[in-house]
Amino acid sequence: MRLYSSILLHLCYFLVLASSLASAAVVEHTLEVKNLTIGRLCQQTTITAVNGSLPGPTLRVKEGDTYCSSSQQISLRNNYSLAWRNNYTYNFDITRQEGTLWWHAHISYLRATVYGALIIRPRKGRSYPFPKPDKEVPILIGEWWSADVVDIINDATAVGAPPNLSDAYTINGQPGDLYNCSSDSTYKLKVQEGKTYMLRMVNAALQSIMFFKVANHTMIEVSIDACYTNPYTTHTITIAPGQTMDVLLKADQPLGSYYMAASVYQGSDFVTFDDTTPTAIIEYDGAATTTTPIMPVLPDFSDNETAHRFLTNLTALTSAPFWEPVPQPVDERLLITIGISIFPCDRPDINQCQGINNTIVAASMNNISFNPSTNLSILEAYYYNVDGIYTTDFPDEPPIQFDYTSPDNQLNGALLTTSRGAKVRKFKYNSTVEIVFQNTALGTIENHPIHLHGY
Repeated sequence: MRLYSSILLHLCYFLVLASSLASAAVVEHTLEVKNLTIGRLCQQTTITAVNGSLPGPTLRVKEGDTYCSSSQQISLRNNYSLAWRNNYTYNFDITRQEGTLWWHAHISYLRATVYGALIIRPRKGRSYPFPKPDKEVPILIGEWWSADVVDIINDATAVGAPPNLSDAYTINGQPGDLYNCSSDSTYKLKVQEGKTYMLRMVNAALQSIMFFKVANHTMIEVSIDACYTNPYTTHTITIAPGQTMDVLLKADQPLGSYYMAASVYQGSDFVTFDDTTPTAIIEYDGAATTTTPIMPVLPDFSDNETAHRFLTNLTALTSAPFWEPVPQPVDERLLITIGISIFPCDRPDINQCQGINNTIVAASMNNISFNPSTNLSILEAYYYNVDGIYTTDFPDEPPIQFDYTSPDNQLNGALLTTSRGAKVRKFKYNSTVEIVFQNTALGTIENHPIHLHGY
């Protein structure tokens, strides 16, 4: 069964009173989530989208604002979908962070089409810790399937295999000139010679780390995940799925057209991936409209040196308004390995188990694959003291120590096999917890966003 909803989502935020006598303002956004049929790659595909666009609208706030978001879900029913009616209200403060974040769906694979940028600017009276750019432009890298994305993940789950590879990547919702039937809709950014543009980057691809370049231009990286960094000049950025970055680009080249382009960074030779290249165009005012855009030379897919050089040069700007040193001392320490694991086939037909060596593929943390209850959520069980929903024995470290990144262990059945469970780790309120996440090379290298809800 596919699950869709037409949701009327009202987002409003209230400006917090400053020390001055300024009055609070209320700004309301209305977001409508529903089915949308759009043309990509020479065919029409129905997706779930927000406000009739891909990506969805950019939400803009200032540091110190308070969000009030109300969601009204409208019932929708037809021969293949079922939705529900409900109302939600959320209130949260936008404090002590500035830069680019993003909002996205959390149901199944709907994050592939339900997403958009969330931009947090400095509050009134405070400036960026770098010269203010002439213009700010959201640049969102996405991943596109020509089929229903919910079917994609459901079909994979049904046979215990990884989901089908995407058919394209996108920049601001468009694949670009290198794909069939896409050149007429390629995203274009008009620039004026001599001006500086802040590209507010979001990698909304589901699984892929991406390289990003602009032909003949350098970029200055100044922020990552809404935290200021020491400015770093580069020709190539490496951005992980779920990650955001702010980069400054100066239009300092001869009048003309230049491609911005992205490609996958995949440091393993054992993994299949979508190796296509999305593009968008930077077009200078005054340039001839018939000019063929210049294409950047992208790194090889396995260019570890370029990725390592960029990532190891990202350092916190300690003079930024909200910088804080790493908390010390630490009360609790966890080492959590993450990666692909397997279950033995437990289905009547071995053909229903199309994972590694006819097994069922699963993700795991410290060799435990999360298996939630269908009766009650963990938080409800905790607050109402309901037994049998979860256990409190999530381990502080993996059960077996091994060379986590060695490809020699990729198909080691003793290490790959995992167990199901709903295990939690309880902490004392206000304690300081250090978590080290260690990726593994088991099965395949997995690139996936990680975040703590509510933090």
